[in-house]
Amino acid sequence: MSEAGHDLHSVFPDAAEALHGLKTGNAHFRSLAEQYHDLTREIVRIEEGVDAAGDARLEDMKKRRLGLLDEIAELIAVERRASA
Repeated sequence: MSEAGHDLHSVFPDAAEALHGLKTGNAHFRSLAEQYHDLTREIVRIEEGVDAAGDARLEDMKKRRLGLLDEIAELIAVERRASA
């Protein structure tokens, strides 16, 4: 099972410093990151046929993952402004 390309450092390759700052100092970010990781793992398992799910459920999961990425991107932007 591979989540390669979906970890936050792959999704935001130019935000390593901000991601580190958020991981160490922002509990809300850590919660979002954990939700993103768990959801990505579920999606990969479904796409690889390990777990079963209907198309509608898979699409809903992907939309939720995009929503999490939007929130994470906003937190990264705030972190960058704060450390600039």
